[in-house]
Amino acid sequence: MTGDTALLSRVADSLYWMARYMERAENVARFIGVNLNLQFDLPLDPAGQWQPLIDTSGDTAIFLERYGAANQSNVIQFLTYDSDNLNSIFSCLRAARENARSVRETISSEMWAQVNSMYLQMQAQPGMPEPESLPELFHSIRLGCHMFQGITDATMTHSEAWHFVRLGRKLERADKTSRILDVKYFMLLPSLRDVGTPYDDIQWSAVLKSVSGFEMYRKKFGRIHPRDIVDFLVMDREFPRSIHYSIRTADESIHAVTGTPMGAFTWPSERLTGLLRAELDFTSVDQILREGLHDYLDKLQVKMNAIDRGLSEDFFAAAPDDRAVAVQSQRS
Repeated sequence: MTGDTALLSRVADSLYWMARYMERAENVARFIGVNLNLQFDLPLDPAGQWQPLIDTSGDTAIFLERYGAANQSNVIQFLTYDSDNLNSIFSCLRAARENARSVRETISSEMWAQVNSMYLQMQAQPGMPEPESLPELFHSIRLGCHMFQGITDATMTHSEAWHFVRLGRKLERADKTSRILDVKYFMLLPSLRDVGTPYDDIQWSAVLKSVSGFEMYRKKFGRIHPRDIVDFLVMDREFPRSIHYSIRTADESIHAVTGTPMGAFTWPSERLTGLLRAELDFTSVDQILREGLHDYLDKLQVKMNAIDRGLSEDFFAAAPDDRAVAVQSQRS
């Protein structure tokens, strides 16, 4: 690692997961908010509308065992308030707060105040609000998470610690973008009679809104088209929620932490991230679609999981003193 001393593995681990959990909470809130708005624009079969949110979370089996039907009430309860669901908004904010509390000497006081306030507000809620209040609830959660990100970038020194925060945020973001695209792409591939109709446009617009990309997509591509949506969400080099952009910035943060020149690697996690970045650099959307989007995204998620494990082995699991000596020897 750069600097006079290596960042303690415990601190790096907590910063990384604090950021992942905050990003996860924001993503879940956005997905639910978009679904709530979609039902006003285009009423659908309840199971057909809400089941994909469970599929995106990767917790389908657990949900079916505990809740059964994927209706609005059950899905929102499971994804928002269920403390036994480790991926619910409440659980994510709780985990983010615990990680933040363990590194209060490293993060800014404003960061701690924001995550603590969001958790306490969720904890104080007596139960699920009335249906008409739900859109405002998820909007406020999204804004709170955005505020946390803004506070982090504005008040935390952009050193090793900040780069671990950015690593967690970007890898979580890439993962969730791949999951929402994977689930929605095959659910929404229209029949021939729907192509170019308002039904088609509303559904695909919802995919873009699920990743806050609708306006930026329209500026670049104009008309809604599934191929262009895949191009935008996977390959775009400038949209901050695209998979390519997220992996590129994660790669930059790993190199900033280690001090290894870009394009080279000394740690396994650097190699894995660099390989995935190169793949995204030189793959076209048409090639992805020819080979099969689901298979491509499935392999992408496997590679991102490998990067996560690599980071854990390289920076979070090893003893701090041993890792500092290893970095010093690699520079010798």
